[in-house]
Amino acid sequence: MSQDKSGFPITGETNPLHNPMFGQPNPAGFMIPPPNYTQAPPAFGETAPGGMPFPAPTAFGQPGFTQGAPAFGQAPFPQMPFPQMPFPQGPYNQGPYNQGPYNQGPYNQDPYNQGPPNPGYSDPNAPTGWEEDKTIRRAFIRKVFMVLTVQLMVTFSFVAIFTFVDDAKTFVRINPWTYYVSYAIFFVSLIVLSCCGEFRRKHPWNLVALSILTLSLSYMVGMIASFYDTDAVIMAVGITAVVCFTVVLFSLQSKYDFTSCQGVLFVCLIVLIVFAILCIFIRNKILHIVYASLGALLFTCFLAVDTQLLLGNKKLSLSPEEYVFAALNLYTDIINIFMYILAIVGRSRE
Repeated sequence: MSQDKSGFPITGETNPLHNPMFGQPNPAGFMIPPPNYTQAPPAFGETAPGGMPFPAPTAFGQPGFTQGAPAFGQAPFPQMPFPQMPFPQGPYNQGPYNQGPYNQGPYNQDPYNQGPPNPGYSDPNAPTGWEEDKTIRRAFIRKVFMVLTVQLMVTFSFVAIFTFVDDAKTFVRINPWTYYVSYAIFFVSLIVLSCCGEFRRKHPWNLVALSILTLSLSYMVGMIASFYDTDAVIMAVGITAVVCFTVVLFSLQSKYDFTSCQGVLFVCLIVLIVFAILCIFIRNKILHIVYASLGALLFTCFLAVDTQLLLGNKKLSLSPEEYVFAALNLYTDIINIFMYILAIVGRSRE
């Protein structure tokens, strides 16, 4: 079997002479001798070496050779249909994409241009955060001083009534229990406004509680002023006005941060309370004047601190929502200064 196979060519893909892509071999092609490349090429129309006529040129100047090798005939190329893969024609699987709403960035929405701002453009006329905060702070200061002005007008109206009206003086001296009732009402309203943050920010109940506190404290101050001479009361009112105006103006212009001294002032307040208890048991005119002087000085410092807390340009500041608490602080500071100055003037004139 092996000898038969070696003597004859095998038809198939491994034998180029029987390749179906090129057709059957041309026997005449094997008898053509190789061309002599040393000779000059024949002219058009002459016989080429090997007896093959040199064809005439075509329209493009090229010889019209037949397509295919001289030993192989031109076979048609297989026009079989190429296999089409069964690609999936959809619908494709849609993944669980986040369909929104998408997170919107914290755009600066200004009243002049609604919508997200252009990253490459900034409106020079739009208010900045600092200017907006400054505008809110100014409105907050105006509101606090309006409330404070009304409180001081009510209080000094009571002082004027109890100072210039003799019937009012007689009434408070006959009925001293009214002083203790007003003191209890003042203490309760002060605790509520100082400790209950949600209550003092709830309108209009915060103003109602502040009105009750103002009326009770005004009655107490007027009743105390009725025990002093008229000249001493008028002098104390004038000195208090000058001192408070000077301290507020100094706090507005000063670069020193008084708000950082709150701890020291709180310790001094405790010492002053102990001093007051000592003055109850020791009846001495000089000791009372010293106590009143220290109290006036301490609450003058408290007035400077509360003023800078109101302005908000220092280390500590009050929120613009705390206008009732700010007015309460300034009001109690001014009233305490007036009471201590009245004690100094009254004791010195005895």
